[in-house]
Amino acid sequence: MQVKLMPQADQAAALRSTLRRVNDLACWVSEVAFAHGVPREYELRKHTYPRLKAEGLGAQAAQHTIKKVRDAYTTLKANIRAGNLGKPGSKRRRKAQSKPITFRPDAAQPYDDRCLSWQYDQQTVSIWTTSGRLKYVRFCCSADALKVLQPYRKGESDLIERDGVFYLIATCEVPEAETYEPDGFIGVDLGIVNIATTSTGYQAAGRALNRYRKRQLALRAKLQKKHTKSAKRRLKERSRREARHVKNTNHIIAKTIVTEAERTSAGISLEELKGIRQRVRLRKPQRVALHSWSFAQLSGFIVYKAKRAGVPLVFVDPAYTSQTCAQCGHIDKRNRVDQQLFICRGCGVVAHADRNASHNIATRGESVWNAGRESRVSATR
Repeated sequence: MQVKLMPQADQAAALRSTLRRVNDLACWVSEVAFAHGVPREYELRKHTYPRLKAEGLGAQAAQHTIKKVRDAYTTLKANIRAGNLGKPGSKRRRKAQSKPITFRPDAAQPYDDRCLSWQYDQQTVSIWTTSGRLKYVRFCCSADALKVLQPYRKGESDLIERDGVFYLIATCEVPEAETYEPDGFIGVDLGIVNIATTSTGYQAAGRALNRYRKRQLALRAKLQKKHTKSAKRRLKERSRREARHVKNTNHIIAKTIVTEAERTSAGISLEELKGIRQRVRLRKPQRVALHSWSFAQLSGFIVYKAKRAGVPLVFVDPAYTSQTCAQCGHIDKRNRVDQQLFICRGCGVVAHADRNASHNIATRGESVWNAGRESRVSATR
């Protein structure tokens, strides 16, 4: 849950100075860790904790700074193992392994309940800084967010600064609703032209979003040619703005699908699209559209919203769903005439291609559920 802090001028200066200080010391801890071969957290603490205390960090802040550095190296190691930084010997991978990890001056700093306390009725927080503890720092959020925050907030919260505004990212553990026995399944076909098409008739067209992305791509190309500081600043602003727009669109689509399933007591069947970027081979002009397609984010939103609502959800194999006739089951590559049109070579049925695929996904989802196979839904973090 993200809440916006509304500090006074002196409070904002203290928060900004704290972030700068802890991230500067985190860079030093990272250099020490790199020099010692990235030891375990307990061993790293022996090399760095005394100086962090001497530099004015509290005990908990020092511990969190060390843990943040160690977690960053754990993430780097996992990315290398997964091949996200290229193959062994690639330039990007060598660069990542050849120098210590650095932290931005405004990078997030974790706080636990010893460093941060919440007063929900007054909508204020008390937070540790290098200038002392700040009390009565106001925060604002929606009424719905406050209803979730108060009973379910648990664990650490991250302090971040974005465009001069401070936010607290609070971890909330919301219990899952009890899953009901579904009366059929709603198949969801994900795509680029149509972001999501369901077997019940709902279709989220991607025309507006794709047009928006093309416009942003053209504007980025113009800014990248300028090579000025202001152009780079504008690029970052536009990148965040586009990400927020896409995220909001995915939230709306996911909420619509889950609400429909809950209203009709149905389950949701999704395609298992993991690794699609590695499997699909496209021409260069089409790669931008594919790699900008946030299907993983949309699937994640559907998963967590379904769990909160108690809606059953399964993932199915997407193989041949676009080539199989939902009426007779005939499979033929030629059935898919073009992006929109599906004409079965076996029974002659004519249908919208994405709608036909969504019916196949729904059928497979019901088969998976009835067979009692374990769903491959990833755990919500």
